[in-house]
Amino acid sequence: MKAIVIGIMPQDKIRERILSIARGEHKPKSGEPKIWFTSMRSLAEVLSDENRALLQVIKKTNPQSITSLAETTGRKPGNLSRTLKTMSNYGIVEMKRERNHVRPVAKATEFRIVA
Repeated sequence: MKAIVIGIMPQDKIRERILSIARGEHKPKSGEPKIWFTSMRSLAEVLSDENRALLQVIKKTNPQSITSLAETTGRKPGNLSRTLKTMSNYGIVEMKRERNHVRPVAKATEFRIVA
C-alpha cells in the first residue's frame, strides 16, 4: 500500500486550483496531493493518533462490517461510523456495500504531507 499525498492550502486557493484544473489550465502531476485540507488543525483531527491506529487495525484485521470493527477496537459503532464516514469523505477509507452491511477498507496507512 503506497502513501497518499495530502496537501494543505487555504480554501480559496483550493477552489482556484480546482477551477484551473476544470478549465484545463492546470494538469495535476502524479506526485501532487490528491487530498486537500484547509489547515493543519483539520488534518490533525482526521489523522489523529487514534484514527491512524484505526487504519492499521482495518488493514490487519480486514473487518467484514463496522460492527465487527467496533467489537475489535472497543469503540461504539455510532462514533466509529462517524469517524469512518469522515475518513471516507477524504478518500482515506473506502466503505464497500456488501449485501446487508458496509465493510470499511483502508486505502492507505502512510501519508506524505505537503504544506
